Amino acid sequence: MVRCGKPGRYGSALIRAAAVPYLPSDINPLFRLRHPVPQYGKKYVAIAGNIGAGKSSLTRVLSDYFKWEAFYERVDDNPYLSDFYDDMQRWSFNLQVFFLSSRFEHQRRIEQAAHSVVQDRSIYEDAEIFARNLYEMGFMPARDYENYVALFDIMASYLRPPDLLVYLRAGVPTLVEHIQSRGREFESTIRIEYLQRLNKHYEDWVDRYDLGNKIIIDVDELDFVNVEGHRQEMVNRIESRLFGLFPE
Repeated sequence: MVRCGKPGRYGSALIRAAAVPYLPSDINPLFRLRHPVPQYGKKYVAIAGNIGAGKSSLTRVLSDYFKWEAFYERVDDNPYLSDFYDDMQRWSFNLQVFFLSSRFEHQRRIEQAAHSVVQDRSIYEDAEIFARNLYEMGFMPARDYENYVALFDIMASYLRPPDLLVYLRAGVPTLVEHIQSRGREFESTIRIEYLQRLNKHYEDWVDRYDLGNKIIIDVDELDFVNVEGHRQEMVNRIESRLFGLFPE
């Protein structure tokens, strides 16, 4: 009998949309001058959040500001994504294994790197959010889910968790607005109910997450892509948590 609750201690992934979004290339240089970047050894930061929360955008902001290497989720070269959207039940396991294997490869490179990195979606979300949700919605058979979770648990046991997990909390209206603004055709079929379910799983997982430091940022009222003040606020909060004498 497959366990229906927590798939493991760790993470999840599904209808991912991680093509790197547009960010203004002419970010005000005073933004950096006012905030000199401290260097205190290698840091590994992972950005977590629902589809459309702004993970790829924040990954690029942090990579640009701190001069960290960025690891983005693989979407454009994903051989299963289009088939998955045509038939979720048939391709759910294949898609999840692809994301898991590509994320594990990223993790290996992250751990081997001598420099700091920022990652667009953590490997833990793969199991805790997306695979779990597919199983609960009936799109992944019990034996496939059980096999997937066993594989994930083995992989996760070899991994170093991030120094800081940044969870971007966003309500469904914000998610829908962001999804519509980037205009990806394959995302046009995502249902409100689906986003609501993912948000519920995210809140449950983040509440239980105990593998390291975490920070929750509500992005419903923040436009850190287009508004420099909001962008500064995001970076300041993350910088304080990583380097501050009295982290929030």
